[in-house]
Amino acid sequence: MPHIEKLFEHLLPPDLLSQADEGQNSRDRIYSLRCTFWGFLWQILNPGTSCREVVRHIQAIFGLAGEPDVDEKNSGYCQARRRLPLATLQRARQAAANQAEKLLPEKCRRWHGWLPKVVDGTCLSLPDTAKNQAAYPQSARQKPGCGFPLLKLVGLFSLSSGALIGYARGNKHRAELPLLFRLRRLFQPRDLLIADRGFASYVVLALLELMGVACVMRLHQGRPKDLRRGLRLGKKDRLWVWSRPRQKPRYLPKSLWKRVPEEFVVRVLEFQLSCPGFRSQNVTLVTTLTDAEVYPARELAELYRRRWSIELWWRHLKTSMGMDVLSCQSPAMVHKELEMYLTAYNCIRCLMVEAAAIHDRPLEQISFKGTVDAVRQYSPLIAQAPSRKKQKQLLVRLLEVLALDLVPQRPGRYEPRAIKRRPKAYPLLTKPRHLYKETLHRAKTRRAANKQKTPKTRNLN
Repeated sequence: MPHIEKLFEHLLPPDLLSQADEGQNSRDRIYSLRCTFWGFLWQILNPGTSCREVVRHIQAIFGLAGEPDVDEKNSGYCQARRRLPLATLQRARQAAANQAEKLLPEKCRRWHGWLPKVVDGTCLSLPDTAKNQAAYPQSARQKPGCGFPLLKLVGLFSLSSGALIGYARGNKHRAELPLLFRLRRLFQPRDLLIADRGFASYVVLALLELMGVACVMRLHQGRPKDLRRGLRLGKKDRLWVWSRPRQKPRYLPKSLWKRVPEEFVVRVLEFQLSCPGFRSQNVTLVTTLTDAEVYPARELAELYRRRWSIELWWRHLKTSMGMDVLSCQSPAMVHKELEMYLTAYNCIRCLMVEAAAIHDRPLEQISFKGTVDAVRQYSPLIAQAPSRKKQKQLLVRLLEVLALDLVPQRPGRYEPRAIKRRPKAYPLLTKPRHLYKETLHRAKTRRAANKQKTPKTRNLN
């Protein structure tokens, strides 16, 4: 897809999509590594696009360029997608995330010298195939053949750019803490992790403290909230001493368990979350930033409030881009499809960061959905521009459009998710599809028709 390639190729390493010298992706094919990658990315940026439509698009491009005809069947493209190396896709995602960080001004990247990162989990639905069910089983509450496999994700995002740095995946039997433990190699000294109460574990805080990583998390509901004890730093601001739990977590190796200190000092503070028209709510935080003068409670509360952005980023991925329900039939292809979604997301974030930096706009107000729509319309024109000068002019215009498409500030907005348009009144699938012969309403219709055909007898007496 040359128009997508023209827009995003500078975000990737130059040799990433080069033809291999031997092995897979070394032969001269129509669906080369480069062609397949950009075709897959174009398919992701256009939700609901089938593999057949991608083939038709490639046929049109080859026909315009006077190249040989492309087979109208989509099996060649599907086989080429299976040949895509997962490591190549991971490098592409990481390169786009690094580029988004570089485009940010240094003053916007850090908070008191720390690099803030935010983590949270979500679930995705997969096609109901035997291979997907074996790797990612469905919920136990659903009958066999009537549910869908569930893939659990824990993602680590940059709070400044919104780009996805890394993720860990698992099935329903994997809790979020073990998945976060897999991401420990993505942390560097002077990183600052922000998370909700599900990650506020003694082991997590202690191990990250040993790595030089600070934490700001909401206090777990199982911890006491009595702020009358401890060393007073301010109003509802105390220093506590936590003790190591007696039992080692199952996901933690013994070598790391030995490094966990017997006790360490944490700071616990409480603030009131107020919103006009709603009842106030008290939020209790725990942090390893214990200096109250350098890190005032008010600034920590504001930093934790920004954690809500990760909920919007997951919504951009799952709703705006359609990642909520994946379409591939095997776990190997599901992993590649997931990488392509995350790569496309990071590429879009790069454009948003660049537009915000050039035109001095707040990044959180630039519309993600508007950026995706603009990319779909501007990328073909940029590719068809007659000269490099015209391409640069169109790219500058694209960034201007993104900077003008701002989401308005709506503090206190509260709109619960609800569907106004009623779905069709089809019955629910209560048994596997191959056993489900006819629906109930059809049986009722047939019985009613049989009654009309039966002649009525009249009593002559």
